[in-house]
Amino acid sequence: MSAEKRPDLADLERSALESALEARGHQRFHARQIFRWIYTRGVTNIDAMTDLSRELRATLAGEFTLDTPALAQREISVDGTEKFLLRLADGRHIESVFIPDTPAMTFCISTQVGCAMACAFCLTGKMGLVRNLTAGEIAGQVRVLAGALNFRDKKFNIVLMGMGEPLHNYDETMRALRILADEHGFDMSARRITLSSVGLLPALERLAQEEVMPNLAISLHAPTDLQRGELVPINKKYGVADIINACRRFPLKKRGRITFEYVLLAGVNDSPQDARKLAKLVAPVKCKVNLIPLNAAAGIPFDRPSDEVIDRFAKIVADHGVTVSVRKSRGRDIRAACGQLIVEGPKKSAAQQLAVVM
Repeated sequence: MSAEKRPDLADLERSALESALEARGHQRFHARQIFRWIYTRGVTNIDAMTDLSRELRATLAGEFTLDTPALAQREISVDGTEKFLLRLADGRHIESVFIPDTPAMTFCISTQVGCAMACAFCLTGKMGLVRNLTAGEIAGQVRVLAGALNFRDKKFNIVLMGMGEPLHNYDETMRALRILADEHGFDMSARRITLSSVGLLPALERLAQEEVMPNLAISLHAPTDLQRGELVPINKKYGVADIINACRRFPLKKRGRITFEYVLLAGVNDSPQDARKLAKLVAPVKCKVNLIPLNAAAGIPFDRPSDEVIDRFAKIVADHGVTVSVRKSRGRDIRAACGQLIVEGPKKSAAQQLAVVM
């Protein structure tokens, strides 16, 4: 029988770390120091926590690990976007993205290795779900990017829009957000965090009760169940009307709005009739619509609409009184744009093989 895995300090919320220290005969306040070392100062070695006693450091080193995703590769787009390939402790890989001037500086992070949602236009979905990330691995991406980009003392935003469906990995995702929000760590305001979901309704209802409640973006992509069911398979379980009703009930901060994300696919969901249906569908929700022209990729059987069609669609939605924006694609040349994140396993899937030839 293998030895039981030691707990990872990066997986623990401060309250859990306080309890763990107290159980080992150490003062609870040391948890604040440890958080500052890990998140504010970015150390990855317990012995570097020099304001802790040698006895405490020995206890930590003997009974805990401090795992940090390893930076395996870093690519920079012509538009300044950067993609980070990170290797996890078990050898699996994930991708995270830094998007500058959007207008804030934004970290796009992953919550799973792969994704089970299988959206028809997304390369990550072609991987299937390999495994969930731990809270430490989710927050660890922020630690790595903040260090690599010299952002430890700067403000930045976080979007949970990388690999995976955040609400499908609910408990670890929310624990990671609480860790990131801790005042002795990154002290992230929930207003600076956006969670994107295809709309897993039971988890969405739970999210509405959370103390650390991020901004919410719903990946809608079609105005009817017939269309959305072809693009987003989970729609067969949680339909469009159910999602809209859940969004109407969702508690919003003052001046807050839900974002509906809508990937535009040529000849599929980009007609004037689709635009009118979309505007009518979302009208009861305090919201904005973010149109995302498809980032075409080998392995994705759709095309990007023309600029003329995109502009027409946006104008129709806006003319119906709905706030609308068109997302500018960033990092397409390094396959870092929305829907393009995919990592290669020992045995490449068909989508991975096609993506490599881009």
